[in-house]
Amino acid sequence: MSATWVVVADEAIARFLEVPDDGGDLREVDQITDAAAHADRADLRRDAYGRRGSTITASAGEDELHKEADLFARRVAERLAEAQQKHRYDELRVVAAPRFLGYLRKALPKQVSDAVVDELDKDLVRLDMRSLTRHLFPPGGAAH
Repeated sequence: MSATWVVVADEAIARFLEVPDDGGDLREVDQITDAAAHADRADLRRDAYGRRGSTITASAGEDELHKEADLFARRVAERLAEAQQKHRYDELRVVAAPRFLGYLRKALPKQVSDAVVDELDKDLVRLDMRSLTRHLFPPGGAAH
């Protein structure tokens, strides 16, 4: 029997979930957060969008947001690679906010990408386990 994990992520939080053998709700096995995203995101957005008179400031702020998201995607990819090497999952489903999904795709090593059986470009990171389970694995229906 193969183990399936689901990673649900945005640019600040990544939740690593496993699909239980008994068919119950998903279970969280790990979570990482990007402290910089929580602390600095509002300041970076203000810098990026608040001073319309200076496109240099806007570009600098947006570049910082992209760098933070890219670094966090790499951390998520590393965690997934480590878990795969420890044989914690065989199949992986990826659910991520649309822009972050792009960063994550680029960051995933080939062996992890090869384990991905499904992707969903939605920001569902704040849903509780029951809602996530029902959204991703509806009873008798197609996923999503």
